[in-house]
Amino acid sequence: MTGIIEIRFPEDQQEGTEATITQWLVVEGDKVAAHDPVVEIETDKVVVEVAAPEAGVIASIKIQQDEDVSPGDVLCTMQSSSELDARVSPEPVSEISVSADTTKSSDQRLSPAVRQRILQHDLDISGLAGSGRDGRITLQDVETLITEKPEPIEQPIPASASAPASEIEEGTEIIPHDKMRRRIADSMVTSLMHTAPHVTAVFEADLSAVMQHRAANKETFANRGTPLTLTVYFVAAAIAAIQKVPRVNSRWHDDHLEIFRHINIGIGTALGDQGLIVPVLHNAQNLGIDGIAATLADLTKRARDGKLKPEDVRNGTFTISNHGVSGSLIATPIIINQPQSAILGVGKIEKRVRIREIEGEDVIAIRPMCYVSLTIDHRVLDGFQTNAFLTELVSTLENWNEN
Repeated sequence: MTGIIEIRFPEDQQEGTEATITQWLVVEGDKVAAHDPVVEIETDKVVVEVAAPEAGVIASIKIQQDEDVSPGDVLCTMQSSSELDARVSPEPVSEISVSADTTKSSDQRLSPAVRQRILQHDLDISGLAGSGRDGRITLQDVETLITEKPEPIEQPIPASASAPASEIEEGTEIIPHDKMRRRIADSMVTSLMHTAPHVTAVFEADLSAVMQHRAANKETFANRGTPLTLTVYFVAAAIAAIQKVPRVNSRWHDDHLEIFRHINIGIGTALGDQGLIVPVLHNAQNLGIDGIAATLADLTKRARDGKLKPEDVRNGTFTISNHGVSGSLIATPIIINQPQSAILGVGKIEKRVRIREIEGEDVIAIRPMCYVSLTIDHRVLDGFQTNAFLTELVSTLENWNEN
């Protein structure tokens, strides 16, 4: 019994952003097993794999590579068949075989496109760690391996398609924008210029109490396999400040303000030259310092390993950008992660000389200090609420205790 099945871009895979087909992992006529990935789709937040619901043959590809898609769009159709074996190879063995010595991939589930590129370039993938779901080797993994493979003859660097060769100066390097960088740029311009009027307030925080607590407890956390980073304290302090000023944790609508009871904190995570992604600690108000540390460590690692799932970057209600880890003291304006209403910036921690009153006497002291900034959507928040939030945040950090 056979039938035509439509494979669609799931309705729940997108949160108000555009999405683009980045790679088809199959071609028309390929046989696929149930749950085999057939296409990769990229948003400005994450790469999504869409899989075949059952075994069959790809009948027709409806949306081509580099074209935009929306939730519910039909990506392709497939001919299902109960007679197809879920592990059937898309290429007859008599036409082309994959040497176990070359690929060492008998336990890998390779898509037809991946298998073809491996064979074309005679690649050894035995030591290749896949970045796809469950460690699957993706076409991007193979393309990266191809670019790293030594060439017998040095090849000239082609000029960028976006710039005529006559305009490229000798000695310059042309790096085309990837889709993530373009989408980040679009989001930033939209937030700053077209959506929300921005205002930024800056306070200074003394982290002496935090440093003392961390020094006393980081070994205990490390023994449990969880790093006690300074970001953990800023997340906890932000939760306390949001509970004091709930409007910070909200979303603007044309006719009402939506204030969230749950606190879903996104953490800006740099991916080197590849851009920035914001994994989300969902219901952070229920985690406590142990839960924050463990969840943050897991999300950060998976973000940098390219292992985040779509749900890991959805439904954030507030964002923290710890830009100080790269050395900046103050970053302003920090662009709000729409449709949120505010974003917290944390600057570099450094020792500074401060005058403190101790037992009625002014004393010069050296303290670990940092600047914290809150950039707000001025439609939602005014200076009073902004300063109240930062006052509570700084107070929590400067008077840190377990409770």
